[in-house]
Amino acid sequence: MSRSRRAATPRNSVQDRPTRLKLLLRRQRKLLRPAGWITFAGIVCLLGVVVLQSAKPGGTIATMRERFGAATGTAGLRVTDVVIEGRANTPEPLLRAAIGVSKGDPILGFSVEEARARIETLSWVEHATVERRLPGTVVVSLQERRPFAIWQHQGKFVLVDRAGQVVTNQEVAQFRTLPLIVGAGAPAAAAPLLDALTDRPALQARIVAAVRVGERRWNLRMDSGADVMLPEGHETAALDRLAQLQQQHALLDRPLAAIDLRLPDRLLLRPKPDADGAPAAAAKKPT
Repeated sequence: MSRSRRAATPRNSVQDRPTRLKLLLRRQRKLLRPAGWITFAGIVCLLGVVVLQSAKPGGTIATMRERFGAATGTAGLRVTDVVIEGRANTPEPLLRAAIGVSKGDPILGFSVEEARARIETLSWVEHATVERRLPGTVVVSLQERRPFAIWQHQGKFVLVDRAGQVVTNQEVAQFRTLPLIVGAGAPAAAAPLLDALTDRPALQARIVAAVRVGERRWNLRMDSGADVMLPEGHETAALDRLAQLQQQHALLDRPLAAIDLRLPDRLLLRPKPDADGAPAAAAKKPT
């Protein structure tokens, strides 16, 4: 090979090598391609989601979330639908106010945890979940408290659930078929008694109210006007005894003011006052 040809090869290689300016222009052109923009936008969104998930509410982080939400809203990520599942009794205006998001809001501009916490402060709501389903749907799922009884206390009527938690004092009349419990401490102690009465429908149908006495035991106010006094901690046995007495002697159909079942070996009956208003003599009857 001639010397001139050997010398020409390195000169051509130097000329073919891209300059820094050409490399920069190539990178810019790649960035301007649609796929590049999509990737870039995805990275930005992912970074934003990570920041939002790791941030605590309040202060500068809340401001950052608002700004990020506004930016993504401008990019088209807005709420198009708010789906509510499991709502039966929770007032919808209160629920939507607690959610704090409506159609058209930036979907990344709010905290799902803060929304869930607000929803769970509503008295009807036992548990809630809030999901963001991109690009534009927010799903709220509720588990509502189930009314178990109507509690009369200090002249007011409220709904309570099985655990004794107050549900609401609004529109209680809609649930008038629920059992009525009365007195301090009644909600927390009512479930075992009401379950026992459910298993004894003939007695349950005659009961007007279950009254908690001294936060220790129960009296049953019957439709005849009589008060059935149950022993503390032995309600089930006393109910079986009452059912047997009713079957054999129609005790609940007699003019009695009180039926005392607190002692297992005897039955104390107090008649209603006579026509002159004087109380009749108390009757004592063996079991």
